[in-house]
Amino acid sequence: MIVALLAFIVFIINIPFGFWRKSQKRFSLNWFLSIHVPVIISILLRYMAKIEFKWSILIIFVFVFIAGQFSGKILYNYRLETKNQTL
Repeated sequence: MIVALLAFIVFIINIPFGFWRKSQKRFSLNWFLSIHVPVIISILLRYMAKIEFKWSILIIFVFVFIAGQFSGKILYNYRLETKNQTL
């Protein structure tokens, strides 16, 4: 149960970082930070929850991380699209 809750939190945390990543120039410092800061947050959350290392749990967190980043990118594109339609 705690793994599912933490996975959901990591997903939610990654949405704004994916949004931010999409608005930055690729391979810039901000782009790099938008990918790596949530990794550190995810590791700290797992450490604080005392979840031991297992490959199956790591795969879940990697998938959730990518899904959150991708969702943020989709939201950025949607916002850009709706902003252009109203102009």
